[in-house]
Amino acid sequence: MEIKRRQFQGLINILSFNRHFYVYGLIALAFIIGSKVMFHWSDLLFWVIIAGFIYGLLMPLIVSAYVYDFSGFYNFNWLRQMHFTNAKDSFILNINAGFDETSFIIKSVLSESQLQVFDFYNAKQHTEPAIVRARKVSRVYPNTIQISSSVIPLNDQSVDHIFLLSAIHEIRRHEERVQFLKECHRVCKPTGTVIMVEHLRDLPNFIAFTIGFTHFFSKKTWEKSFKEAGFQSFKEQKFTAFMSVFECK
Repeated sequence: MEIKRRQFQGLINILSFNRHFYVYGLIALAFIIGSKVMFHWSDLLFWVIIAGFIYGLLMPLIVSAYVYDFSGFYNFNWLRQMHFTNAKDSFILNINAGFDETSFIIKSVLSESQLQVFDFYNAKQHTEPAIVRARKVSRVYPNTIQISSSVIPLNDQSVDHIFLLSAIHEIRRHEERVQFLKECHRVCKPTGTVIMVEHLRDLPNFIAFTIGFTHFFSKKTWEKSFKEAGFQSFKEQKFTAFMSVFECK
């Protein structure tokens, strides 16, 4: 399977999956411009509002292009630097929320390992318009299994590594998220590792996505969830100012 990404694929994905946001934003912008013609309000206030709208529409696209198209994230050099063992007896899970851009890449990097892909997307629970649209165009890794977020259908202590790459922020309820992580803890071997990559609800992502940063969770929230699920360590490594790679054991 071809794993080379198209030019600006990350930017195009963000624009396509979140097009409702841009449609509403452009409509609002048109109303503001029209109101300036009808009502003679302050030029300073008008241009401040216009600048705010343009910033809110363009900055997420600029940052997304940087993170997903120019930072090298999908080259997975950050994973190679974590010194994973590429062994035939290593069993790896990649769990997604209905949109899978990483399984083929993981398999190419850890070619000797056994890879199983799970998809916990539930149309009734995970209703964000972006993930609904993303699911329609997602490539499906062979033998991907649909699961519930509350149960991972594997034996206890059977998995070496679990990848959660920009996926489990789609589990919005804390209780559901902890239950899912408890299942990750249950199936991990005592030496097992969970690798999670997420944007955070922090200042850099507020600057990048303004109010859209509320779709993410803070580092403190993630740490609380992992601790409640039974994980003993929670180590963060920044990948650009806007993304974090967490290694949890």
